[in-house]
Amino acid sequence: MGLRDYLRVARRHWWLLVTSVVVALGVALVVNLQMTPVYAARVTFFFSTPIAGASDLYPASMFNVSRLATYARLLTSDEVATPLAGTPGIDMDEQEVRDAISSETVADTVMMEVSVEDRDRNRALLLLTRLTARFESAVESLERSAPGEPSTVKVTVVSGPGLDEDPVAPDALNNFALATVVGLVVGAVASVGREVADDTVRTAEALQVLTSAPVLARVPMDSGRPARPGPFVSVSTSARTEALREVRTQVQCAAAANSVKTLAVTSAVPGEGRSATACGLALLFAEAGQRVLIVDAELRRPRLAAFLGQEESAGLSAVLDGTATLEQVLQPWGAGLWLLAGGRTPRNPSELLSSPRMTELVDDVRKRFDVVIFDCPPLLPVTDAAVVAAHTDGTLLVVRARRTTSAQVTAAVRTLHAVNATLLGGVLNMVARKGPDAVPTFESYVAGPGTPPQRGRGWRMQAVAG
Repeated sequence: MGLRDYLRVARRHWWLLVTSVVVALGVALVVNLQMTPVYAARVTFFFSTPIAGASDLYPASMFNVSRLATYARLLTSDEVATPLAGTPGIDMDEQEVRDAISSETVADTVMMEVSVEDRDRNRALLLLTRLTARFESAVESLERSAPGEPSTVKVTVVSGPGLDEDPVAPDALNNFALATVVGLVVGAVASVGREVADDTVRTAEALQVLTSAPVLARVPMDSGRPARPGPFVSVSTSARTEALREVRTQVQCAAAANSVKTLAVTSAVPGEGRSATACGLALLFAEAGQRVLIVDAELRRPRLAAFLGQEESAGLSAVLDGTATLEQVLQPWGAGLWLLAGGRTPRNPSELLSSPRMTELVDDVRKRFDVVIFDCPPLLPVTDAAVVAAHTDGTLLVVRARRTTSAQVTAAVRTLHAVNATLLGGVLNMVARKGPDAVPTFESYVAGPGTPPQRGRGWRMQAVAG
């Protein structure tokens, strides 16, 4: 993955990053509120060696610097720390005393800063005061060459002992900063992991690779909610309608080159907007002045009659089982559009669709109409769609963005190839209107400058689950 891919992942999963940071900050807040404050008392020692003249100044300074590490160890030794444990006002054992003491050498100097940390600020100052006296005495005693002789090292307190005004722990700002970094890291790892684990189809490029066929359009979701059941809730100047016009244009180009008159519209699984896409295409072909027939080949769950507000008791199933003729069940809908509903659900849909009567019906409607669109069932649950696709001149595979998996698309394409169906291309449906995978918007351009897009006029359609 390149930098752009990571940025796209961050945009796509921004909510995960924000959630991780908020949770981490919440944990830091709880820690800051629940943690008992720790106070620090500090003192600074200066180490010097008596010298006879200026020539001894540098050797004496180097001597003291080389011994600072020894003095740091002396602070927590039995010589200094053990006598302080259990003294009046200091209710601590030897190990607790050692743990409370820390030291740091001031760089390029012969000074050392010693601190004592404790939850009781008064005890911290008391322990440091006693530690200072004990340490001075221990150093001068150990650095004395012989009893009664002066010490070769003099310890001078140059700062303190003093107590810090604010507690050293918890450090609220530091904890919040650390929580922010941890939240971002956890969110980034979770986002990348989610992206890697997500095998749904999100982009037209991915769909084209899976189908080895062109992607005819990316059809966006409608922002408005339907006023009544059915696919007609998008104005004719909406982005969705414009995308379906792109599909119509692509099919017309294919028809000019390969004589495509019968078209199967199917999907891998249910709920990908297949029926709404078929209805929208049929309306757009009729809008272009062609005679169009839309056939509900979903005999198990017919829907088009309900979408279009037509009679659904008789239709394709009646023609295939011989109980009705095509003329008896055809229903006109508007100018240039006819509907062949699914009819009553038969016991053997696959057998009816693969019967010789189906072949005769396809040949008959090809002669009568300029464009015939079959709304087929999904390919993976049943074999009905593959049977119908084998009878048509071309097939459109509708894939729902961010829902249909790569494995499902691959299996659907394999099913179409198994029956020698011609896959004209894919339609990436219900693409997000916002985000890194969003489609361009057409409303402002179609409406014209200074004119808001009109709603509620013209024919409408929407991607509904089908």
